[in-house]
Amino acid sequence: TELTLELPDSDRRCFHQELESGIKFTLDYQVISGGHYDVDCYVEDPNGKTIYQETKKQYDSFPHRTEVKGVYTFCFSNEFSTFSHKIVYFDFQVGDEPPILPDMNNRVTALTQMESACVTIHEMLNSVIDSQTHYRLREAQDRSRAEELNGRVSYWSVGETIILFVVSIGQVMLLKSFFTEKRPGSGGTST
Repeated sequence: TELTLELPDSDRRCFHQELESGIKFTLDYQVISGGHYDVDCYVEDPNGKTIYQETKKQYDSFPHRTEVKGVYTFCFSNEFSTFSHKIVYFDFQVGDEPPILPDMNNRVTALTQMESACVTIHEMLNSVIDSQTHYRLREAQDRSRAEELNGRVSYWSVGETIILFVVSIGQVMLLKSFFTEKRPGSGGTST
C-alpha cells in the first residue's frame, strides 16, 4: 500500500492492518514537505506494545516479522508542530515476495541460464522501481523547498521595491525643500 497523506499541525493519523503471526512487513516513509521535513512515527503490535518509535525523522524504513496475530497500528504524528502541516509518503508492504518461477524454493537442480537471467532481470527491475520512487520523492521535496524559497524571494523583492520608492520620494522632497524660496509673510508693519 502506497499513500501520500497531509498531516495537519498538532495532529496524528493512524492506520491499522490485521496480520497473521510470522508475516513480514516493511514500513517506509518520507516527509515530502512542511516545516523541517520531520515527523514522529510509531508502530504498535496487537497487545499495545510499541515495536518501533522514532521522533522527528525525515525518512526511515522499518522491516519486521510479526510475532502475534492481530491488528497492528502505525501512526504518524505532527503533534509537536503548532503551525506547519506536513505531507508524508509511506509504503506499507506485507508478506514476502512470491518466487518468480514456480517451485523455485523446492528445486534440487541448478537454474538454467534462461531462468537465472529472468531472476537477475527481475531483481534489477525491482531496484529500478525503488530508485524511481526515491528520486520522485526527492524531486517533490526539492520542488516544495524551491517554491517556498521563491515565495520568500518574491516578498523580499516587493519589500525592497517599496522601500526604494519611499526613500526616492523622501530624497526628492528633501532636495526640493532646499531650493524653494521662503517668502516673508505679507502681514508686516510698514514705516
